[in-house]
Amino acid sequence: MSMIEDAKSAFITTTVTFLEVTGRPKALAVSVRKAEVSGIWRADPPSLRFYRFLYHGVGEPYYWYQRRNMDDDALRKIIEHPQVEVYVAYVRGTPAGYVELDRRVAGETQIAYLGLLPEFTGRGIGPWLLHWGIGRAWATDCERVWLHTCTLDHPAALPMYQRAGMQVFKQEDEQIELAELKRAGFDCPAKY
Repeated sequence: MSMIEDAKSAFITTTVTFLEVTGRPKALAVSVRKAEVSGIWRADPPSLRFYRFLYHGVGEPYYWYQRRNMDDDALRKIIEHPQVEVYVAYVRGTPAGYVELDRRVAGETQIAYLGLLPEFTGRGIGPWLLHWGIGRAWATDCERVWLHTCTLDHPAALPMYQRAGMQVFKQEDEQIELAELKRAGFDCPAKY
């Protein structure tokens, strides 16, 4: 990652990695202590306020800004689409994170978003949620399951995806305008 400044604006450059699984996985052997995850339920569809709570809470440390900058109608059109599924993992009755599956393109399922609220990271729930999401993605007819991550994401994300059997199929650099991050309510990232 680097920050590039010119006369008009400033950017953060991040490397985006695209990964996929093109065959139904065999058994996914990831476990979480039974006391940790009390369940996972579909929000069908999630209310806009609840979805924003999840998106902001999970994405805040990683500068998730795109949907923060969406107006309510545009976001509602996505999350209420019948081919978009949002599943929320709970720990002792408290939302811990979520996985969003997007089946709007025939033959594929995109894991559009996946993550945990900060207080639930480091407890083995992330790999469990990923494996659960991959399994759920294959529950309907599709030829591949894919997602993307970037260098702004949690440092364990890319290795976790690869351990789950996902293969890199493309990498590209993306420039994010600092103005977009500021519009989403983020301060200029000091580390960049």
